[in-house]
Amino acid sequence: MNKHYSDLGFARVDTDRLKRRGYPEAVYCPGKETGQIVKIAKTLLKEGQDLLLTKLEKKVFLRLKKAIPALRYNHPAKLGYYLQSKKTPPARKVVVVSGGTADIPFAEEACVTLEAMGQEPLRLYDVGVAGIHRLMSARAVLRDAGAIIVVAGMEGALASLVSGLVSCPVIAVPTSCGYGSNFGGLSALLTMLNSCSPGVAVVNIDNGFGAGYLAALINAPAKERRT
Repeated sequence: MNKHYSDLGFARVDTDRLKRRGYPEAVYCPGKETGQIVKIAKTLLKEGQDLLLTKLEKKVFLRLKKAIPALRYNHPAKLGYYLQSKKTPPARKVVVVSGGTADIPFAEEACVTLEAMGQEPLRLYDVGVAGIHRLMSARAVLRDAGAIIVVAGMEGALASLVSGLVSCPVIAVPTSCGYGSNFGGLSALLTMLNSCSPGVAVVNIDNGFGAGYLAALINAPAKERRT
């Protein structure tokens, strides 16, 4: 056992990341065998760290739960998690906005990530630009946010619109939801990258985890931030 990582042969689990960055290593599950995921997860749990398994298929979760009975699962987000630590959430919330119902799985990935990092996200779903009055009725919630995550497919215009209404940072998540010319999320990605509203950061297509992680860092109390 190394004080900075645990060498399992097939993986070197970064057990120092919690101390170094404030949050433990998350486990990206595609491409890993079930037995490998179990060994990595148990290593993190043995170190007293929270567990977050991203892009985890339900059938794999069911096998993992036999080895880790306390493991929980968010089906839309495809996230397995087990939170051992207790954290006090900051006063300001991260609001997670989805353009449509089809975008919710990626929004939920962001929400569970936020919860794992000690945040209490507020969900604002299905408020896309095709019926913008649904978003406008929640302007007070948006303006009180410490950070906002906007998850949208199709043309991805929602992130710019939200950013134009608020003073906090906006993290945009382009999704693969859309018809053929959406190109699997590329159209939304390009729209968000070309936003004319300053203060919009963009993560990769369908990357709810990355958005949740970044928003948690932005909204973390100053005393918890690493220098």
